[in-house]
Amino acid sequence: MSPQDYVQQKAAASGSSFYYAFLFLPPERRAAITAFYAFCREVDDVVDEVGDPGVAQTKLHWWRQEVAQTFGGQPGHPVTQALWPHVPAFGIEAQHLLAVIDGCQMDLDQSRYLDFADLQRYCHQVAGIVGEVAARIFGQSDPATTHYAHRLGLAFQLTNIVRDVGEDAVRGRIYLPVNELQRFDIKAHELIKRGSSPGTDAADFQRRFTALMQFQCQRALDTYDQALALLPPADRRAQKPGLMMASIYRTLLREIAAEPLLVLTKRVSLTPLRKFWLAWKVQALGRL
Repeated sequence: MSPQDYVQQKAAASGSSFYYAFLFLPPERRAAITAFYAFCREVDDVVDEVGDPGVAQTKLHWWRQEVAQTFGGQPGHPVTQALWPHVPAFGIEAQHLLAVIDGCQMDLDQSRYLDFADLQRYCHQVAGIVGEVAARIFGQSDPATTHYAHRLGLAFQLTNIVRDVGEDAVRGRIYLPVNELQRFDIKAHELIKRGSSPGTDAADFQRRFTALMQFQCQRALDTYDQALALLPPADRRAQKPGLMMASIYRTLLREIAAEPLLVLTKRVSLTPLRKFWLAWKVQALGRL
């Protein structure tokens, strides 16, 4: 299997909304973003799929060495082999890839965030930097687009956090800020158990949890609006893939806001056909 086939399969297998936005890109840009996305998936999978923290640490250290080796002109992994030819054309730097690894390292070192400012620092590493690189690959011409890309990355990550509340809690990770859990009187053990304890008032928990999640959803929706307001008109056409992803993710977020309790028991998602339709609508009509 060639490196190009490897990253294509990695991106397609994830089922991510990002994949649908890539479909409308010219071949070279599509190849670059697919390889970069596959790199992000490989590193993220270290944290999500490796149960032993020591083994995960070792794997992340290996990826740091692989980045150094790649930018020395000798990529060894299929992902970096696929990405390396696109590095000069799109201004991808070693620090970008290392920042993504550092974000995943935070998942090994930290499982709680005291407040939103603390959470934003994490989101910057795992999503803001990804948005910055993606904007370059899509065809950024205005330096101000970087601010848009970071804000959009934050919106995407906030959406992921809302969607994955139940799954993450079972893994022992709670990304919702501690002071906001306290504000809505939600206990960590309630999230881990995906509901109220036996013998307690289930309806009361559902009310409290719904209020918390509606707050989280509204902040994420506001963040999309803030990001879109930062996009320079000159780059709006080039950044259509990001707008496609925003359309898909905002639609998902609105569905969660309508039924917040679902995230405790299932992974809320849109069908592939609906994702494709939302992406095509942005491509064809230019609106979200």
